[in-house]
Amino acid sequence: MQKFTQLSGIVAPMDRPNVDTDAIIPKQYLKSIKRSGFGPTAFDDWRYLEPGEPGMDHSQRKPNPDFILNQPPYDRASILLARENFGCGSSREHAVWALDDFGFRVVIAPSFADIFFNNSFKSGMLPIILDTAVIDQLFKEVKAEPGYQLTVDLDAETITKANGEVIEFKVDEFRKYCLLNGLDDIGLTLKHADAIRAYEERRKQQAPWLF
Repeated sequence: MQKFTQLSGIVAPMDRPNVDTDAIIPKQYLKSIKRSGFGPTAFDDWRYLEPGEPGMDHSQRKPNPDFILNQPPYDRASILLARENFGCGSSREHAVWALDDFGFRVVIAPSFADIFFNNSFKSGMLPIILDTAVIDQLFKEVKAEPGYQLTVDLDAETITKANGEVIEFKVDEFRKYCLLNGLDDIGLTLKHADAIRAYEERRKQQAPWLF
Protein backbone atom coordinates (compact mmCIF):
# COMPACT_ATOMS: atom_id res chain seq x y z
CA MET A 1 0.00 0.00 0.00
CA GLN A 2 1.23 3.49 -0.85
CA LYS A 3 2.31 5.58 2.13
CA PHE A 4 0.51 8.81 2.95
CA THR A 5 2.46 11.54 4.72
CA GLN A 6 1.75 14.94 3.21
CA LEU A 7 -0.10 16.13 0.12
CA SER A 8 -0.54 19.51 -1.56
CA GLY A 9 -3.14 19.47 -4.30
CA ILE A 10 -6.06 20.99 -6.14
CA VAL A 11 -9.46 20.58 -4.47
CA ALA A 12 -12.47 19.43 -6.51
CA PRO A 13 -15.90 20.29 -5.04
CA MET A 14 -18.64 17.64 -5.29
CA ASP A 15 -21.55 19.56 -3.85
CA ARG A 16 -24.13 16.81 -3.39
CA PRO A 17 -24.95 14.63 -0.35
CA ASN A 18 -25.27 10.84 -0.24
CA VAL A 19 -22.90 10.05 -3.11
CA ASP A 20 -23.16 6.27 -3.19
CA THR A 21 -20.68 3.64 -4.30
CA ASP A 22 -22.71 2.75 -7.39
CA ALA A 23 -22.28 6.34 -8.56
CA ILE A 24 -18.55 6.21 -7.80
CA ILE A 25 -18.04 2.94 -9.72
CA PRO A 26 -21.07 1.29 -11.42
CA LYS A 27 -21.71 -2.42 -10.95
CA GLN A 28 -20.69 -3.52 -14.46
CA TYR A 29 -17.04 -2.75 -13.65
CA LEU A 30 -16.88 -4.91 -10.53
CA LYS A 31 -15.81 -8.08 -12.37
CA SER A 32 -12.15 -7.10 -12.09
CA ILE A 33 -10.42 -7.55 -8.73
CA LYS A 34 -7.30 -5.63 -9.73
CA ARG A 35 -6.76 -2.43 -7.78
CA SER A 36 -5.79 -0.42 -10.86
CA GLY A 37 -7.45 0.64 -14.08
CA PHE A 38 -10.68 2.00 -12.60
CA GLY A 39 -9.81 5.71 -12.95
CA PRO A 40 -11.42 6.18 -16.39
CA THR A 41 -14.70 4.76 -15.07
CA ALA A 42 -14.89 6.67 -11.78
CA PHE A 43 -18.30 8.40 -11.63
CA ASP A 44 -19.03 6.76 -14.99
CA ASP A 45 -22.74 7.60 -15.27
CA TRP A 46 -22.15 11.26 -14.43
CA ARG A 47 -18.91 11.59 -16.35
CA TYR A 48 -20.01 10.41 -19.81
CA LEU A 49 -23.00 11.08 -22.04
CA GLU A 50 -23.48 7.43 -23.06
CA PRO A 51 -23.45 4.17 -21.06
CA GLY A 52 -20.15 2.44 -20.50
CA GLU A 53 -19.12 -1.21 -20.41
CA PRO A 54 -15.93 -3.06 -19.47
CA GLY A 55 -13.37 -3.28 -22.25
CA MET A 56 -14.40 -0.02 -23.94
CA ASP A 57 -11.86 2.59 -24.98
CA HIS A 58 -13.10 5.22 -22.54
CA SER A 59 -10.90 7.89 -24.11
CA GLN A 60 -13.22 7.73 -27.13
CA ARG A 61 -16.41 8.26 -25.14
CA LYS A 62 -18.12 11.64 -25.12
CA PRO A 63 -17.62 13.36 -21.75
CA ASN A 64 -20.36 15.29 -19.99
CA PRO A 65 -19.12 18.91 -20.03
CA ASP A 66 -21.28 19.79 -17.02
CA PHE A 67 -19.66 17.24 -14.71
CA ILE A 68 -17.21 18.94 -12.37
CA LEU A 69 -14.37 16.44 -12.78
CA ASN A 70 -14.39 16.90 -16.57
CA GLN A 71 -13.65 20.60 -16.15
CA PRO A 72 -10.11 21.94 -15.74
CA PRO A 73 -8.46 22.33 -13.31
CA TYR A 74 -10.62 19.85 -11.39
CA ASP A 75 -9.65 17.03 -13.77
CA ARG A 76 -6.21 17.23 -12.08
CA ALA A 77 -7.51 17.35 -8.50
CA SER A 78 -6.07 15.11 -5.80
CA ILE A 79 -8.39 16.24 -2.98
CA LEU A 80 -12.15 15.72 -3.17
CA LEU A 81 -14.43 17.96 -1.11
CA ALA A 82 -17.77 16.27 -0.50
CA ARG A 83 -20.99 16.47 1.48
CA GLU A 84 -22.48 14.23 4.16
CA ASN A 85 -22.73 10.43 3.96
CA PHE A 86 -20.16 10.11 1.19
CA GLY A 87 -19.61 6.54 0.00
CA CYS A 88 -22.98 5.18 1.11
CA GLY A 89 -24.71 2.26 -0.60
CA SER A 90 -23.32 -1.17 -1.32
CA SER A 91 -20.02 -2.44 0.06
CA ARG A 92 -17.37 -2.31 -2.67
CA GLU A 93 -13.64 -1.72 -2.35
CA HIS A 94 -13.71 -0.78 -6.04
CA ALA A 95 -15.14 2.62 -5.11
CA VAL A 96 -11.95 3.55 -3.25
CA TRP A 97 -9.80 2.00 -5.99
CA ALA A 98 -11.59 4.11 -8.62
CA LEU A 99 -11.07 7.36 -6.72
CA ASP A 100 -7.42 6.50 -6.10
CA ASP A 101 -6.84 5.60 -9.75
CA PHE A 102 -8.45 8.89 -10.81
CA GLY A 103 -5.85 10.67 -8.67
CA PHE A 104 -7.58 11.38 -5.36
CA ARG A 105 -5.60 10.70 -2.17
CA VAL A 106 -7.84 12.67 0.23
CA VAL A 107 -11.61 12.99 0.61
CA ILE A 108 -12.94 15.66 2.98
CA ALA A 109 -16.56 15.47 4.14
CA PRO A 110 -18.74 16.01 7.22
CA SER A 111 -19.51 12.26 7.36
CA PHE A 112 -18.80 9.00 5.52
CA ALA A 113 -20.54 5.66 5.22
CA ASP A 114 -18.76 3.27 7.60
CA ILE A 115 -17.65 0.63 5.08
CA PHE A 116 -16.30 3.19 2.62
CA PHE A 117 -14.51 4.95 5.49
CA ASN A 118 -12.81 1.72 6.57
CA ASN A 119 -11.95 0.68 3.01
CA SER A 120 -10.28 4.04 2.40
CA PHE A 121 -7.67 3.50 5.10
CA LYS A 122 -6.99 -0.03 3.88
CA SER A 123 -6.29 1.28 0.38
CA GLY A 124 -4.03 4.20 1.26
CA MET A 125 -6.63 6.97 0.97
CA LEU A 126 -7.20 9.49 3.76
CA PRO A 127 -10.85 10.32 4.60
CA ILE A 128 -11.09 13.45 6.75
CA ILE A 129 -14.17 14.39 8.77
CA LEU A 130 -14.74 18.09 9.46
CA ASP A 131 -17.64 20.04 10.95
CA THR A 132 -20.34 21.04 8.49
CA ALA A 133 -19.63 24.74 9.06
CA VAL A 134 -15.98 24.24 8.09
CA ILE A 135 -17.02 22.23 5.02
CA ASP A 136 -19.46 24.99 4.00
CA GLN A 137 -16.68 27.58 4.18
CA LEU A 138 -14.33 25.40 2.15
CA PHE A 139 -16.98 25.00 -0.55
CA LYS A 140 -17.35 28.78 -0.75
CA GLU A 141 -13.61 29.26 -1.09
CA VAL A 142 -13.12 26.47 -3.62
CA LYS A 143 -15.95 27.69 -5.84
CA ALA A 144 -14.65 31.26 -5.71
CA GLU A 145 -11.15 30.22 -6.77
CA PRO A 146 -10.75 27.47 -9.39
CA GLY A 147 -7.46 25.74 -8.75
CA TYR A 148 -7.81 26.26 -5.01
CA GLN A 149 -5.25 24.15 -3.16
CA LEU A 150 -4.83 22.69 0.29
CA THR A 151 -1.91 20.99 2.02
CA VAL A 152 -2.78 17.96 4.14
CA ASP A 153 -0.25 16.79 6.73
CA LEU A 154 -1.22 13.46 8.26
CA ASP A 155 1.51 13.37 10.91
CA ALA A 156 0.54 16.83 12.20
CA GLU A 157 -3.18 16.19 11.52
CA THR A 158 -3.56 19.58 9.87
CA ILE A 159 -4.96 21.09 6.68
CA THR A 160 -3.27 24.31 5.61
CA LYS A 161 -4.85 26.84 3.26
CA ALA A 162 -2.84 28.97 0.85
CA ASN A 163 -3.30 31.97 3.18
CA GLY A 164 -1.68 30.06 6.04
CA GLU A 165 -4.88 29.31 7.96
CA VAL A 166 -4.72 25.89 9.60
CA ILE A 167 -7.59 23.45 10.13
CA GLU A 168 -7.04 20.57 12.54
CA PHE A 169 -8.51 17.10 12.12
CA LYS A 170 -8.34 13.83 14.04
CA VAL A 171 -7.39 10.33 12.88
CA ASP A 172 -7.39 7.11 14.89
CA GLU A 173 -3.80 6.46 15.98
CA PHE A 174 -3.61 2.91 14.60
CA ARG A 175 -5.01 3.96 11.22
CA LYS A 176 -2.64 6.89 11.16
CA TYR A 177 0.31 4.56 11.84
CA CYS A 178 -0.76 2.27 9.00
CA LEU A 179 -1.13 5.11 6.50
CA LEU A 180 2.15 6.75 7.43
CA ASN A 181 3.94 3.44 6.96
CA GLY A 182 1.99 2.16 3.96
CA LEU A 183 0.66 -0.90 5.78
CA ASP A 184 -2.56 -2.63 4.78
CA ASP A 185 -3.77 -5.83 6.48
CA ILE A 186 -1.34 -7.97 4.49
CA GLY A 187 1.52 -5.59 5.20
CA LEU A 188 0.79 -5.70 8.92
CA THR A 189 0.85 -9.50 8.85
CA LEU A 190 4.14 -9.60 6.92
CA LYS A 191 5.81 -7.53 9.63
CA HIS A 192 5.71 -10.79 11.60
CA ALA A 193 6.99 -12.94 8.72
CA ASP A 194 10.02 -14.22 10.68
CA ALA A 195 7.84 -15.29 13.60
CA ILE A 196 5.38 -16.96 11.23
CA ARG A 197 8.16 -18.92 9.51
CA ALA A 198 9.62 -19.94 12.88
CA TYR A 199 6.21 -21.18 14.03
CA GLU A 200 5.76 -23.21 10.84
CA GLU A 201 9.15 -24.84 11.30
CA ARG A 202 8.28 -25.78 14.89
CA ARG A 203 4.97 -27.26 13.76
CA LYS A 204 6.75 -29.33 11.12
CA GLN A 205 8.88 -30.84 13.87
CA GLN A 206 6.02 -31.28 16.35
CA ALA A 207 3.39 -32.55 13.87
CA PRO A 208 5.07 -33.64 10.62
CA TRP A 209 1.92 -35.51 9.50
CA LEU A 210 0.21 -32.18 8.96
CA PHE A 211 2.67 -31.32 6.22
